[in-house]
Amino acid sequence: MTTALNSTLVSALEAAAAQAGLVLVSATEGSDFHGRPTAVFLLGLAGARTGLIGVDAGGRTLKLELTEGFVFGTTELLATMTAYLAAQARRLRNPQPDCCVTLGGLPLAFGEFQWPFHRSTSGADTYIVHGEVHLADGGALNLHAKVAASVTLTFAEIVPAMEQPYAESFVYNAIRKTVDRGQLEFLKSGNRQPVPVTTRYYSRWQKKFLFTETTDAERLEYLLCKVYWLSGVLGAGEPVWIADPMDAQYLNTTEADLLRMAGDKAGEGLLRLEGEFAAATPLLMARAPEYQARLEAALNFTKPQFNESMRAGHANM
Repeated sequence: MTTALNSTLVSALEAAAAQAGLVLVSATEGSDFHGRPTAVFLLGLAGARTGLIGVDAGGRTLKLELTEGFVFGTTELLATMTAYLAAQARRLRNPQPDCCVTLGGLPLAFGEFQWPFHRSTSGADTYIVHGEVHLADGGALNLHAKVAASVTLTFAEIVPAMEQPYAESFVYNAIRKTVDRGQLEFLKSGNRQPVPVTTRYYSRWQKKFLFTETTDAERLEYLLCKVYWLSGVLGAGEPVWIADPMDAQYLNTTEADLLRMAGDKAGEGLLRLEGEFAAATPLLMARAPEYQARLEAALNFTKPQFNESMRAGHANM
């Protein structure tokens, strides 16, 4: 652990992590988009069974990068940080902690996000974070999208702090929503694509983020798709966390409701429930052609389609 870091930040983060069931593996100095110093933390699950303290048997860790001088001493900042780390501790038990699925049926892996936010260099009044989203289909297509998620100054006023623990959830969900709209294309290479994160994703009246209104049937199908891909295809049958608050936010529901939906279906043999976690059963895996077809349809939806009326010279410009 480097001594160059702010000792107050390191101590505060270590204490919050311990409360969430995580241990601090390392703390090193990094730099942000503009070269300013950051603090890079590597966290792992407590009760390690490997030689590297703090890392579980699967080698799963959480990388957390904060502005070097950041302090989360207020009640709101501390509560949000604690809740974030507690959720990450459960998510680290997933076989692929960085993966999720979209309502359209695309399994995605988030990575290479360059936290914290930086101000736009183009003159726009926005905060930017760069990252990559890969199609997590088991490596068959090797497609990805480089993204630049932009948060308006107005939206930033809603966020307790423009740091990873306070923004990661709604940034990832805004990316999923952009994919749902067919506005993010997955390629083998390509330029960075914009993902606008605006106040349309937030209800000031309800004081919460709103991405997609879903029915019980849609939430159930989402959970089955999630367990199929993250447990059955990518996780070798290991269980995945059902009561994920990031999914609840994305689907505009609650963690308790997601558990209820999983419990309703478990009796039909599609899911094997283990508390808040669920694993794919052979009956669910037998639906492979259905989920592969959904993936291909969702991918096609994100690809630019040629307008046949323009070929005939009927464009109105």
